[in-house]
Amino acid sequence: MATSTTARRLPTAQFLLGTVVILVGILLLLETTGLSPTRNILLYVPSLFVLVGGWGLVRSRFRNVVGPIVLIGVAGAWQLVALDYATVDQVVVFWPVFVIAFGLSIIAGQFQSRVRATDDTFTSAFAAFGGVEKRITSRTFTGGDLTAVFGGTELDLRDAEIDTKPARVTVLAVFGGVEIVVPREWNVQMDVFPVLGGAADDRPRREGTHEEVDLVVTGFAAFGGVSVTD
Repeated sequence: MATSTTARRLPTAQFLLGTVVILVGILLLLETTGLSPTRNILLYVPSLFVLVGGWGLVRSRFRNVVGPIVLIGVAGAWQLVALDYATVDQVVVFWPVFVIAFGLSIIAGQFQSRVRATDDTFTSAFAAFGGVEKRITSRTFTGGDLTAVFGGTELDLRDAEIDTKPARVTVLAVFGGVEIVVPREWNVQMDVFPVLGGAADDRPRREGTHEEVDLVVTGFAAFGGVSVTD
């Protein structure tokens, strides 16, 4: 239980990404309205996304490597160009590195278990340019947050139990997909806001479903999808 509590107290990659986006929006607003010049500060925005990628590595305990490293590489190259340490042409020639990284992720997947099982009460998954799959076995599951940016995340809750209902899972899908697998008898409430995307409970309709809500799924999907299956 101590591990789960600690993991929940630490800021998640999703929270950090949201904070970075809000900060960038504030800086842009100050610049465009003329309230305060922030152009020099905006030059260092790519470093914030490097931080998000690095934190994604730490939070996954370096199990999800390719996605965060790609994010770090793209943001790092962007930062070099922004600071005039490199030109766009000099950076673009290295794009095949991402093809190599993708191939390495495929090979690495052959030597790792397909799904990581964990008994964490609260779970977090961050997938960028890759995929993350988790299976929860906790008897006291309370929720989690799932982020998929140009990637996919799957959370399997079929072996989980909820002590205090409802559990809450927050999702963010941007050009990616999030799939949550739940027991067929669970009552799931979907409260995801889609923008040119989709969010749905794809399980077959059943008669006599209990009224108490077991799981609430909230969040945002843009050019991506969030689905609940059994």
